[in-house]
Amino acid sequence: MNTSNLPIDNALLTELDNALPQTQCTKCGYPDCHAYAKAMSLNEALYNRCPPGGAEGIARLAKILNQPLLPLDETHGIERPRPLAVIDEKQCIGCTLCIKACPVDAIIGAPKKLHFIIKERCTGCDLCVAPCPVDCIDMVPVTEQQTGWKAWSVEQADFAKKNYQAHQTRQAREERDLLIRQSNKAAQKLAALPSEQDATEKARKKAIIEAAMARAKQKLSES
Repeated sequence: MNTSNLPIDNALLTELDNALPQTQCTKCGYPDCHAYAKAMSLNEALYNRCPPGGAEGIARLAKILNQPLLPLDETHGIERPRPLAVIDEKQCIGCTLCIKACPVDAIIGAPKKLHFIIKERCTGCDLCVAPCPVDCIDMVPVTEQQTGWKAWSVEQADFAKKNYQAHQTRQAREERDLLIRQSNKAAQKLAALPSEQDATEKARKKAIIEAAMARAKQKLSES
């Protein structure tokens, strides 16, 4: 059944989103917790695909959806003690790839400089591990027998969500600024085309530049 055109129950969406741990780990198969909550609200995804939430998280979601309890779908990962990313400072080459991968801006550093983890911000999402070209990031458990929501509080989830939203806002602003610069540069090139240039070649270049400007303006209107 195609549910893409069905109206969204915003109250249900908010309740489901609030019941997720907000680690933004993408293990559920969606780009973030909100997208997963939306898929559940539209009956496009089962509610047992969130390893960080664990069994307790599944129980919360099942109750909200008035569904029978299901075990965690371990094809998306296993329930485990909450980990923290740790960077081996002897191995770090300052490539910044982990910084770009972190959804909550929990990693700071500069190109060719040692990077650092802000422990309070790290959600244990693992997303910084794969991009590291020198394998210098380990995920170290910071809770012992506690897993799922027992290892992650509502306050921590709220904090992580705010950090993720701030991360998205910053990314959108940076992309918008880049598009503005590109559009301005394209406009300058268009204005600088020499009048004596062959008319056919000038028209070709003008069309290319105007198409680039149109794409930039379209992206700006969507952001």
